[in-house]
Formats: sequence, C-alpha cells, structure tokens
Amino acid sequence: MSTDATIAEICVAACADTYRTSGEVLAHAVGTIPTIGARLAKLTTAPDIVLTDGEAFLMAEPPPLGKSAAAGGVIEGWAPFRRIFDILATGRRQSMMGASQIDRHGNQNISIIGDWSKPTRQLIGVRGAPGNTANHRVDYWISRHSTRIFVDKVDMVSGVGNDRAREAGLRFHELGVIVTNLGVLGYDQDGVVKALSVHPGVDPTALAENTGFPLDVAGLPLTRVPDEEELRLIREVLDPRGARTREVAD
Repeated sequence: MSTDATIAEICVAACADTYRTSGEVLAHAVGTIPTIGARLAKLTTAPDIVLTDGEAFLMAEPPPLGKSAAAGGVIEGWAPFRRIFDILATGRRQSMMGASQIDRHGNQNISIIGDWSKPTRQLIGVRGAPGNTANHRVDYWISRHSTRIFVDKVDMVSGVGNDRAREAGLRFHELGVIVTNLGVLGYDQDGVVKALSVHPGVDPTALAENTGFPLDVAGLPLTRVPDEEELRLIREVLDPRGARTREVAD
C-alpha cells in the first residue's frame, strides 16, 4: 500500500468508494474530486456505473479531466437533459453533491444564508437537491470542513435530511456518506451525523472542533489510502494536470 498519497488523493478514493455496491446507476458528481472519484470507480471497483461527460454523452471509458468524451473517452450512449429527470424518478441515479450548510440530520442548504425573510446571501437555489434526496442515494463532498458548513440547523432545507424524510415518509430517501478534507462522516441508526474515519495526518480533534454540533471522534480509524494502481490512474490517466490539488491543498 502506498504511503505517499496526498489528502486530495485520499478524498478521491473515498468518493470512489461510495459507488462500490451501486450497480448500474447513473453517477452524478459535483466538483473536481467527486468527478475524479466517480471515474476512478468506473475503472476499478464499480465498472457498471454509468458516467456522463458533463453534457449528454455516456462514457464507457472516461477521458482525462477537462476533456470531453469525444476527445479522449469512449462514448457508449446519449442522454439529453430531459431524460435525466426520467432516470432520477426511477431511482437509477446516485449523486455526490456539495453543500453550503449541513446539519446533524443531514439536511443540506445550497440556497440562502440568513433569515428566510431577509437573507444575507443568495446562493445557487435548491436546484435538483429535493428531487435527488427524495428519489435516490445522495452523498456529499465538502472541500473545507468548518463550523460554517456543519451547523446545528440549516437556514433553508434544499436537500432533505433523515429527520424530515422520516416525517414525510420518503420511501426512497438514502443519505450515504459525507467526504471532507478532514475525514469521512456517515449517519447512526437514528439518522444523526457521526464520524466514520479521519484522514491520515489529520488530528481527530480537528473534526470535532470544525463541526457545529457534537461529534464523537474517540477511537476513529484512518481513512483508507488508495493503492498503487489507483494512484497511477489518478495521476496518469484521470487527472494528469493535478486539478485535484486546487480543490484540496496539502
């Protein structure tokens, strides 16, 4: 096992691991590291997942980051934007989204900061978060773990958390994990956020100190390090220009 993996590469592998048991689903990844992670999964542990090039082409083999499928990958199909909603409704899709806020139950906010009647910041809006969290598995990627993002209560619910999903009886709601630059979080049997692992070289107390609600970090295992083949794919095939380091600096 390699010991020279960077935090960015460990995060890529953690994102890839979210697809290990997914089967044939459309992978939707928001952000540089989640995109590399989905492509790494396609080439290693999850060959059945379906990738898009960010537009309409479905890729049998992913191109290097920054290139279209036509310029470096292998195209196996086509799904125009209108088809995405049909795929989403069937549940055959899995998203890794970002978040401006996440609370202890996994409610996500990407819409506003501040009071609903007079917000201090307008963000991108709820986008597809309600439909995603109601219909299929959703994981989250946070590049800068902080108390500004992990809050006791979100200012607005964009993506539905475990508490609200239970109240609403959402049958297909499934929150997976939250990968951050410090570690990997999941949810306990009550649907409350818990720490699963801390990245090598990160002090576990940093997880607790940078989370705005109680988080038990005692006895945490280390997040797995990508093996030599995964590192080769990340560095030479998927991201030879090192774009991953711009999202997570070591």
